[in-house]
Amino acid sequence: MAGRAYMGIPRDKIPWRPYINPDECIGCGACMETCPNGVFVMNEDAGKVEVAEPDNCVVMCDKCAGFCPQEAISFPDKKLTKDLLKRLLEESAARGENAKR
Repeated sequence: MAGRAYMGIPRDKIPWRPYINPDECIGCGACMETCPNGVFVMNEDAGKVEVAEPDNCVVMCDKCAGFCPQEAISFPDKKLTKDLLKRLLEESAARGENAKR
């Protein structure tokens, strides 16, 4: 979705999104049932789940990974993501932009 932001930071500048290891995914759909944000879709041809709308993922949410019986879902490092968010907020403040919190 264009124009979405997290804490005033354009969502597309935040690399927080799930990654699915296709070798591990068994297509059970547990992640799809857990996530209410339409991040995932089932690829019927492959019988596996894929990330369809990565920017719909709530920043710092990794709940779906805990429900994956194959542990096929991973996310970026939380500490690195927090550091990036802090830097982006500081840059925004330095430019005089109003970050929505």
